[in-house]
Amino acid sequence: MIFRLVLMVCLTVGISSDLGAAVSAQVETKPQAEELSAEEMKAKAKAEEAAREDEAVAQLDSWAQFQHQSVKQNASPVAHWGWRADSYTLWGTHSNRLIPVYTFGTKGAGKGIDLEDYTGKNSVYRDARGLQRLYGRIDELSVNSEASYMDQTQVFEIQRAALESGKKNIILVVFDGMDWQTTWAAAIAKHSKVPYREGRGTGLHFQDYNANGTTQFSFMVTSPFCDEAVFDVNSQQVTGLEADTLMGGYNTVQAGDAPWSIAADLEYPVGKGVEVQHAYTDSASSATSMMSGIKTYNNAIGVDQNGRQAVSIAHAAQRLGYKVGVVSSVPVSHATPASAYAHNVTRNDYQDLTRDLLGLPSISHPSKPLPGLDVVIGGGYGTERDQDSGQGENFVPGNGYLADEDLAAVTKSKDNPHGKYVVARRTAGVDGSQQLLEKAELAAANGDRLLGFYGANGNGGHLPFATADGDYRPVQGRSKSREEYEASDLEENPTLAEMTSAALTVLETGEQGFWLLVEAGDVDWANHDNNLDNSIGAVISGDQAVKVLTDWVEKNSSWDETVMIVTADHGHYLVIEDPEALSKIGQ
Repeated sequence: MIFRLVLMVCLTVGISSDLGAAVSAQVETKPQAEELSAEEMKAKAKAEEAAREDEAVAQLDSWAQFQHQSVKQNASPVAHWGWRADSYTLWGTHSNRLIPVYTFGTKGAGKGIDLEDYTGKNSVYRDARGLQRLYGRIDELSVNSEASYMDQTQVFEIQRAALESGKKNIILVVFDGMDWQTTWAAAIAKHSKVPYREGRGTGLHFQDYNANGTTQFSFMVTSPFCDEAVFDVNSQQVTGLEADTLMGGYNTVQAGDAPWSIAADLEYPVGKGVEVQHAYTDSASSATSMMSGIKTYNNAIGVDQNGRQAVSIAHAAQRLGYKVGVVSSVPVSHATPASAYAHNVTRNDYQDLTRDLLGLPSISHPSKPLPGLDVVIGGGYGTERDQDSGQGENFVPGNGYLADEDLAAVTKSKDNPHGKYVVARRTAGVDGSQQLLEKAELAAANGDRLLGFYGANGNGGHLPFATADGDYRPVQGRSKSREEYEASDLEENPTLAEMTSAALTVLETGEQGFWLLVEAGDVDWANHDNNLDNSIGAVISGDQAVKVLTDWVEKNSSWDETVMIVTADHGHYLVIEDPEALSKIGQ
């Protein structure tokens, strides 16, 4: 906490004052007698602003300077986003790359739990019939007789097998948007060297930790059933697929047979292949696959391509008496945490998704609500809006993720003794870390549920980016803007690691055991913005949460009764051209 307080002081006199006090650039001006045109005045102001920005960034760390200059010039010989090396910010969304899977407590743990049941000779991508069951059609281009990789739906299968075998604790950690290249960048940045060039890797806790010899490593395909479907949020009906929708699959010849492979067709990973096109997933479809074991269309939350509701691993665990919870560094009902438990034809119906998570009547469960999760901790605080077309006719003006009336309904208080949740909510002047800890202990002591609702102001509701060196001072990304945090944004919000610890405090009280999802969702937000500084910081923050989990298992459980999977839902398109140069940035 002392470190964060120091950062708060730095912030109050840091980049904001740097920008205000920086010396303006020397801009050529006309003689005073000659007035500048409106266009010239605008150009002058823009040049002066750019000079002030450059001056401020010059006071920051070398990672921030690298990111700022790469975006400003839209070029870097070190790294870039997309299939063209001459553009640093060419591609700002997902790709169809293979995604690493790290497991703990799985080696030799029994049929369906061990990764070898899904990889190598057991890969579903070696079998046309198996792929037909996955994708609902025959796709010979995805069949590979030498495939070693698994499919994202088998993340669900591992969890289900663990549940059926009686494992006490099942944990899924999703670094949203973190492909092998993103992990590599974070490991390089953390140690200022290139520690590996392929394989599992080393340098981050989840790479190095061996769980008493029970850890395994593989990689998986994350392609969806298809790209776009036609749906109606108000009726919750799926009426068909878009006419030009891309279908899912994975072609090794075009994309490569490992996450670190360089694609033979550089545009294939983004659905623009010259000869072969396959859809890349969004977070909703991919998370639904990992939680419920089905392929579905992009945007779907817990439903198949026809809109039929699926049973998730959280539902199954809860029915067996397990406590269940989700934790996220982004809004509580964003795609990944929502897919753990909610049902909806669209990921954008945030308030209804939150209602499902909290056991309230929703558009999908109007008369018989779901039981609700035991722990829901995440962002979304401060995201107020009067209207939202993506949420349908029952949208309530106010917070876009958690309606005030819903919050009141679930909060346990003197006025509402039947409320099921002890609520920890970002509060002005209140230490968020301490508040969340106290509320978690209170909920655990009284057998209540826990709802934590946080987020930095003005950034869409995710936790502050720690950035590569942990200083919480981001610079510009693809959007040409940067997030700025007040001291209160750090003081009043817990970290993802602290959220994870709070969740464990409540979930560990269950006699049967628990199922827990932890999402480092801000990795995805950083990668969408082509912001390597933010992305590295988000990965490291997520890795700290993994350390909380492994420490808890060692102290309170064992890898004989616990299974943990650490993976991502999809990749982006970061290309590291010169890893040695990347390693020298932090030096």
